[in-house]
Amino acid sequence: MAKKKKPKIFVLDTNVILHDFSAIYNFQENDIVIPIAVIEELDKFKKGNDSINFNAREFVRELDKITDNQLFDKGVSLGTGRGVIKVELGHPFSEKMGMSLFDDTQDHRILSTTEWLQSKNPDREVVLVTKDINLRMKAKALHLMAQDYLTDRVTDEKVENIKKEVITIHGASDLAMQELFYKDQGIPIKEFNIDKPFCNQLFKIYNSAKDKKVLARYSSRTKSLFGVKKERAYGIEPRNDEQAFAMDALLNPEIKLISLTGTAGTGKTLLALASALAQEEMFDQILLSRPVIPLKNQEMGFLPGDIKEKLGPYMIPLYDNLAVIKRGFKQSSKEAIRIEEMLKNEKLLISPLAYIRGRSLTNVFFIIDEAQNLTPHEVKTIITRAGEGTKLVFTGDIYQIDSPYLDLHSNGLTHLGEKMCGQELFAHINLTKGERSELSELAGKLL
Repeated sequence: MAKKKKPKIFVLDTNVILHDFSAIYNFQENDIVIPIAVIEELDKFKKGNDSINFNAREFVRELDKITDNQLFDKGVSLGTGRGVIKVELGHPFSEKMGMSLFDDTQDHRILSTTEWLQSKNPDREVVLVTKDINLRMKAKALHLMAQDYLTDRVTDEKVENIKKEVITIHGASDLAMQELFYKDQGIPIKEFNIDKPFCNQLFKIYNSAKDKKVLARYSSRTKSLFGVKKERAYGIEPRNDEQAFAMDALLNPEIKLISLTGTAGTGKTLLALASALAQEEMFDQILLSRPVIPLKNQEMGFLPGDIKEKLGPYMIPLYDNLAVIKRGFKQSSKEAIRIEEMLKNEKLLISPLAYIRGRSLTNVFFIIDEAQNLTPHEVKTIITRAGEGTKLVFTGDIYQIDSPYLDLHSNGLTHLGEKMCGQELFAHINLTKGERSELSELAGKLL
């Protein structure tokens, strides 16, 4: 009879908890160890309004609920089907660590704890879980097992599926294509020999001669294809097929949640803002926001002025999109005047995401820009706050991530597209052609 394999021991780094405060419940029957250095680091993050501050506070509260004397000794059970959790006090650096890592940092203390656990449990796998790739490299250099936090990661195959949501069909009859374009009630999918499409799947349909093309969207409610026309919104008109798909979803009141992906210059934020302005009478407020991720050494504390002046530079790209729309009208036109009125009375509000997270989102058109810099938990938090009448649009480039602990597979925008695919209320469009300028498109392709 084969000997039953013992549960693993997972050592959690601080960044895993700051990414997902409920991470301790995602390791099945395996045991969890929290180094005391992690508790020390969490203490530095407990104050503030950002999601990492919220996660730090929630984790400490969660730990407090299960705390007893055993938490620092044998550990405390996390419940049926799960292992135990234990807080491990610090241990001296081994000779091998001391010769290789000279600085006494919190990261190195976490490594020391992992190494000590491995030496005390030779019959069990001890794995350091961290989103810090440099720390994983150091662990492996010391012959310690280390991995990323895998719970909310999206596979390569599913990332590719997110990019390929538009299906091309050839050989359709001219009559069926004509009906699709002019009939508002839609055309049954059997007319086009389509097998099991998901809701809001997008199609480019060509005739046999390939000299005619129509765009279409599938509705699972009616099991029909609906023609997609190039609609104009507040002076902005789609310049390519993908932008037409995006505008169709943005102006569709039945679609409440949208993700728009694409490289810089593809028109993601511009289309979302123009469609929001075109529908402003339907909503109490239009919110346009983005997470503040300081780049390199551009920390906000070193910028001059009060908090609004410090955050102002991070909001400039959003104001740039608004300026593009305004340039399409004369300064004295009712459209331009209306934009100024909305800004003045905050019917149109441009603000950092941290300032909006706690608000009630009822009957709001909410655009979240640069959403690839959000964690899956942050995206979920925003969506779950949506009340009646609210429409949410997440935009971003999943290949341009500024957050140090997120990547193509673990960011909130990728996660959203993979988990929501096929839902009636959700549409995803990947914009592929740059329309900002010929130079912008060339740089996006080659650099």
